[in-house]
Amino acid sequence: MNPHEADSDSHQRLTRLVTLASAQHDVTIDVHANHDENRWWPTWITDYRMRMLVAGWSTRISYNMINTYSGVVDRSAHIGFDTLKTMPDSEIAALIQPLGLPAARIGYLRSLTDFIDSHTDTYLLHGDATTVIADFADQVAHASYKVAQCSLLYARGYHCGIIPVDSGMITRLAPAVGLRLSSSAVAHEQMRLYLQAHADTNGDHYTRLLYQQHAVALPARANPSWWLHLVLIYFKRRYLNQPHPRVCQRRPFCDQIMDCTHSRAMAMA
Repeated sequence: MNPHEADSDSHQRLTRLVTLASAQHDVTIDVHANHDENRWWPTWITDYRMRMLVAGWSTRISYNMINTYSGVVDRSAHIGFDTLKTMPDSEIAALIQPLGLPAARIGYLRSLTDFIDSHTDTYLLHGDATTVIADFADQVAHASYKVAQCSLLYARGYHCGIIPVDSGMITRLAPAVGLRLSSSAVAHEQMRLYLQAHADTNGDHYTRLLYQQHAVALPARANPSWWLHLVLIYFKRRYLNQPHPRVCQRRPFCDQIMDCTHSRAMAMA
């Protein structure tokens, strides 16, 4: 799927969804808690290599483990990437033991180190994002498109324009707005490009919503892509992961999306 060839209905439906989702009180609380200072990817870590590392280490960790994950991130970041990459596997395993999957996480660190050492800072931080993500997913062990997207976003900063896509956006959000994606892993990239094109086209509208509804900071001239990512992630978590009585059960959504006749029918069933 070419993101620029997606039908206008899906974009219009997504615009309505985001407008509704961003106004929900629980979604607003989540966005406020994670927009300016994200708990998973804190701003006090400045070394882009460490950012790539902990973004990869954040995979396969449930939300109720955020405090455990944050503790490992704090200890790892204070050790520093240059020291971490020379530590023996046994010491790394002890450090990340609370996260589980030590062999995979150590393998990611070793492979990420090789990937970083084989490319320039200019390529990693300023190269074409689609190219870097594809190379990252192909060359870094235990990295998928999702891991590559998250790692590059965090390395370049919240407002770099990259919108990472998790599996729920593929299985829950895309069908809800009537978006057809490939059945392979590349669907994560198709969805990312679609969302980024959508954010570019609707940036002015979403910037107005951001300032009207949310007390968050948006850098001057920045596209609200990070805000859009958070709105969609938290709406998906709260309203789409499990059938919600207020949300339309048609796929794609009807024009009303929430509190429609389809949702009321489900609530009465």
